[in-house]
Amino acid sequence: MNGADTAWIIVATALVLFMTLPGLALFYGGLVRARNVLSVFMHCFSIACLMSILWLVAGYSIAFGPGEGGLWGGLGKAFLNGVDADSLAGTLPEVLFFAFQMTFAIITPALIVGAYVERVGFGFVLTFSALWMLLCYAPVVHWIWGGGMLADGGILGEIGVRDFAGGIVVHETAGLAALIIAVILGPRRNRTTPPHNPGYVMVGAAMLWVGWFGFNGGSQLAADGGAAMAMTVTHLSAATASLTWALWERIRFGKASMVGLVTGTIAGLASITPASGFVGPVQALIIGAVAGVLCQEAVNVIRNKLNIDDTLDVFAVHGVGGIFGTLMIALFGLGTWTAQLGGLVIVGVFTAIVTIVLVKVVALITPLRVDAETETNGLDLSVHGERAYDMSS
Repeated sequence: MNGADTAWIIVATALVLFMTLPGLALFYGGLVRARNVLSVFMHCFSIACLMSILWLVAGYSIAFGPGEGGLWGGLGKAFLNGVDADSLAGTLPEVLFFAFQMTFAIITPALIVGAYVERVGFGFVLTFSALWMLLCYAPVVHWIWGGGMLADGGILGEIGVRDFAGGIVVHETAGLAALIIAVILGPRRNRTTPPHNPGYVMVGAAMLWVGWFGFNGGSQLAADGGAAMAMTVTHLSAATASLTWALWERIRFGKASMVGLVTGTIAGLASITPASGFVGPVQALIIGAVAGVLCQEAVNVIRNKLNIDDTLDVFAVHGVGGIFGTLMIALFGLGTWTAQLGGLVIVGVFTAIVTIVLVKVVALITPLRVDAETETNGLDLSVHGERAYDMSS
C-alpha cells in the first residue's frame, strides 16, 4: 500500500460523490420549474443511496471481478466477498478502490435524470436505474476498465479502448440512455418554461467543476504527475469550453447567458474526461474550444430539428462530449482509430438494446410517466407531498 496514493484517492472519492450530491442535484434542480425542483433532488439523492447498496451487492463484482471470457466479472466478489482492510488493488486498499468506483456508479445513472425530469414516475426512476446500472453500466466497466474484451489485448487489438475516466463508460452510456428514454417518453406538456433558478445552475456547475478534479485526477489511481496533469487539462478544457459556448451564443443570439456559460463548462469537462490521462495543455485547449461550439450545436439539432425533449440536454452535452473526446484520443495519435471507433459502436449498440428492453420491462411493473394532472401541478407536491416554492412561480 502507498500512503500518498491512498490519501489522494480518499479525497478523490469524496470529490466525485460531491459531484452528484449536491452538485448535479443543484445543476439539474435549477433548470426545471419550481414545482419540480424537489423531485429532481429526490431522484439524485435516492439514486445515490440505491446504487451504493447495489454496487456492494453485485455491481463491483460484475465490473471488477476476475470473470471469464471478458464479458463480465462474475459474482465472486459480491458483497465484497474476500475483501478486507488488508486487501490491495494496486497500491490502494481494495475497499477504497471499491468506494471510488462506487461514486462513478452513482453519478452515471444520475446523469440520465436530466432527460426525463418533470414527467416520469418515481418508481420507474429507481427500478430502471437499479437494473440499468447492473446490466448496462457494470458490464461496460468490466469491458474497458476491468480487463475485459475491449481492454488491451482484447477483441480490438493489443491497444484496446483508451478511456481514461469515462467518455465511453460514463458519458456515452448515460447520454444514449437519456436520449432513448426521452424519445420513448415523448415531450413534456409545457416545454417553454425557463429555468426557475439560474443561481442553482451556476452553483451546481461550479461544484461539478471542482468535483471533476477527483473524477479525472483520481482516475490515475496515484498521487503523481499523471494525476496533476489530468487535473490541469480538465480545468483548461472546462474554462475554454465555457468561453467558446458563450461566444457562440453571443454570435447566434446576440447575448451570452449565464446558464449557457456554465453549460459550456460541463461540455468541456465531459469532452476532456476520456482524454484527460493522455493529453497535454494545448490539446486540452483544442478539445475545450471545439466542445463549446459542438455541444451547443448538438443541443440545437436535438431540441429544435429532431424535436426530442431531452429535457436538460443530457445527450447533447454528455453523450456528444464524451464521444467527441474519445475520438480526439485517436486524432492526436494517442490511441488507435479501430479501438476508439469500435469501442464507441459496440458500447453504443449494447447500451441502446439494454436501455430499450429495460424501459419496456420496467414499464410493465411501474408506470413510466405520471398522468397529465400530476405533470401540470408538478411532481413535488403530487408525488412527494412537499414543495419548495410558491406554486405560481
